[in-house]
Amino acid sequence: MATVIRLTRMGRKKKPFYRVVVTDSRKRRDGGWIESIGYYNPLAEPAIVNIDTERLNYWKSVGAKMSERVSKLSSGK
Repeated sequence: MATVIRLTRMGRKKKPFYRVVVTDSRKRRDGGWIESIGYYNPLAEPAIVNIDTERLNYWKSVGAKMSERVSKLSSGK
């Protein structure tokens, strides 16, 4: 199974809120996920990013790939 670390959209219409999740790469964006490791709120001023770095490093060590957006968010910390 190819795992990927990416964002899944939560919230309501015009009020996006994202979870940083580990999921199978073949699932849809908002399909089921294996583990939630953080969240991202782009509407807060300044934007709130909270990622569990211990779990992020674990999933990267076992071969999970990060999406482009998640890699930008995690490096901005």
